[in-house]
Amino acid sequence: MARIRLDNIRKSFGALDVIKGVSLDIRKGEFMVFVGPSGCGKSTLLRLISGLEDITSGTLSFDGEAVNRYAPSKRGIAMVFQSYALYPHMTVFENMAFGMKLSGRAKEECKSRVEQAAGMLQLSPYLERLPRQLSGGQRQRVAIGRAIVRDPKVFLFDEPLSNLDAALRVATRLEIAKLHRSMHGTTMIYVTHDQVEAMTLADRICVLRDGIVEQVGTPLELYETPNSVFVAGFIGSPKMNFLTGEFAAPYNAYTIGVRAEHMEIIQQDAAWSGTVIHSEVLGSDTFVYLDIGTGEPLVVRETGVSGHQPGQKLGVSPMHGRVHRFDQSGRALERMSLKGAA
Repeated sequence: MARIRLDNIRKSFGALDVIKGVSLDIRKGEFMVFVGPSGCGKSTLLRLISGLEDITSGTLSFDGEAVNRYAPSKRGIAMVFQSYALYPHMTVFENMAFGMKLSGRAKEECKSRVEQAAGMLQLSPYLERLPRQLSGGQRQRVAIGRAIVRDPKVFLFDEPLSNLDAALRVATRLEIAKLHRSMHGTTMIYVTHDQVEAMTLADRICVLRDGIVEQVGTPLELYETPNSVFVAGFIGSPKMNFLTGEFAAPYNAYTIGVRAEHMEIIQQDAAWSGTVIHSEVLGSDTFVYLDIGTGEPLVVRETGVSGHQPGQKLGVSPMHGRVHRFDQSGRALERMSLKGAA
């Protein structure tokens, strides 16, 4: 395992600044997830750590040693890509063992390590198959297994689940979570645009925006105490409700945010009222979309099945102490309830 330190890392492609001074500590054995919208720089940052891209300025260190000029093969890393990058003419066993054979490992060591990794990833019955005979999820596990057998200090994952369908994403996500627990000494860095993956896998999440770090924290820290409108809107599904103007004024804020599960439907003394646009019944929950006169519908989550119909009038209020307040620049203010507003 390795402790990774990024100190004012910058990356430019010609006149285009992509990474704009990122400083970050990634602890030994930590599962760090880089998350953010397309174009925020998360994959570029991962490639800088791997050595696949050169750093324009700043220092990247592993365990206190600067590695800026080290080739990828000298950094003790293994990378799993979005595209499985398997050799189609090789069996699963041959794909997983290929890197070790190139480095001159003994045949018996290759066999032992591949069989151990295959057992960990439930690939043992498929070692003699070719990649085309496997499902997408199995192919991605082969790519992960190929990385495991190298016994790296650092695992790098670049959106490894984005090519899989919904069911396979869930199954493979569980495999990666189990892998992290079984390889507790290995530092892992994972890039995704999917905040559900980030929330369920990460020890800590680094939210990136336009090449800078917006916030770093545990999944619950980011969910419960976002430091900006951007983080509040990006972390959580459905995204946080945001209101401005007359809705925010009683809270002494430019913008307020309330999560769907922190809204209550009440009939008397409601803070706001509106008309039902649509209800999404999911069985365990119902999401009710209300028109309260803002630009976007207000989303309210109710437990179980509710029978609210389009056109129905409803009153809603945020739960006590669950209103997030933001200033005009989008930065977080101290949270307060309506009773605490001036």
